[in-house]
Amino acid sequence: MLLFRWTIFMLLLAAGVSFAFYIGTGQARFRQYGIVILKWTVISALGFFGVLVLERLL
Repeated sequence: MLLFRWTIFMLLLAAGVSFAFYIGTGQARFRQYGIVILKWTVISALGFFGVLVLERLL
């Protein structure tokens, strides 16, 4: 559980850094990196917490 929380935190931090690089440099590739990292972080977090909810229900 703690490992997953740290992983999610670090991925969100990486997405934030990518967006900061995009703002600083104006290069669209950093924006794309940030969007991809953020998308998969949210998808994996929803899946993980969905499993936790199902575990509590059953």
